[in-house]
Amino acid sequence: MVKRFPDQLIDAIQIGECALINKPNAKATLVYVSGMGGSGIGADFVSSFIKSRCSIPYLVNKTYESPSYINTESIVIASSYSGNTEETLTNIESCLAKGAKLICIASGGKLIEIAETNNLDYIKLPDHWSSPRACLGYSLVTQLFVLNKLGFIDSEFKKELEDTINLLKEETEAIQEKAKHLAASLHNKLPIIYSTDRIEPVAVRFRQQINENAKRLCWHHVLPEMNHNELVGWRENKAEYCVIFLRNSDDNPRNQFRMELTKEIVSHFAGSCIEVYSKGNSLIER
Repeated sequence: MVKRFPDQLIDAIQIGECALINKPNAKATLVYVSGMGGSGIGADFVSSFIKSRCSIPYLVNKTYESPSYINTESIVIASSYSGNTEETLTNIESCLAKGAKLICIASGGKLIEIAETNNLDYIKLPDHWSSPRACLGYSLVTQLFVLNKLGFIDSEFKKELEDTINLLKEETEAIQEKAKHLAASLHNKLPIIYSTDRIEPVAVRFRQQINENAKRLCWHHVLPEMNHNELVGWRENKAEYCVIFLRNSDDNPRNQFRMELTKEIVSHFAGSCIEVYSKGNSLIER
């Protein structure tokens, strides 16, 4: 399923292009996304992608309760690949009661039933993927198209997605080889992932995949915030710790400098340190 990720992106683009999303009657003041796990992380990626593009706030929530600021001027996206995620279903019930415009994204389940019963806009995803954690492409791409069809972002992301697909297909063998070496380095280690705040969703998903697929504990933090707290916790030699630094060549120069200093300090205590540099021209590709 991981190997088929580029094909999933192609499929998701086609689904997004065909989606019928009606603009709200009232002026929208914010977009609020409810989703958990593999569905929720898609919203985290979108939030990172559109930070400098979206004309209104884009907020992600991963809990049962909806915040008090949800009202008739709110756009609520409910994302659940199965359509049966307990927290998401509970969350959108209160959003419906508050008169928000709801858009549902799911492969079926109760979420699609709610959408059809209440005449809500929805995007139905293919239901043949057995693991929601492998459906990141569907989640993030369809949300980008929703924002585009509502007029909150332009169409630039489409070209960036196409470039991403091409890059992934061209680099498949190199990616697999790199992954094997990285897996060997992490074997029987406690992975610690550090990135800049700009690509925190990558660090989060890496951690979650280690949790879910390898059944191992792991933690992550982001720079520069990590330099203001967690860095002070590095005081003991721990051979079992393996630190992975996720790097971008175009990160803020101050953050790149901080990353170098952090690596120098941490390397005195951790058993090993690994740097992984991103590839591509746009943030979506990286």
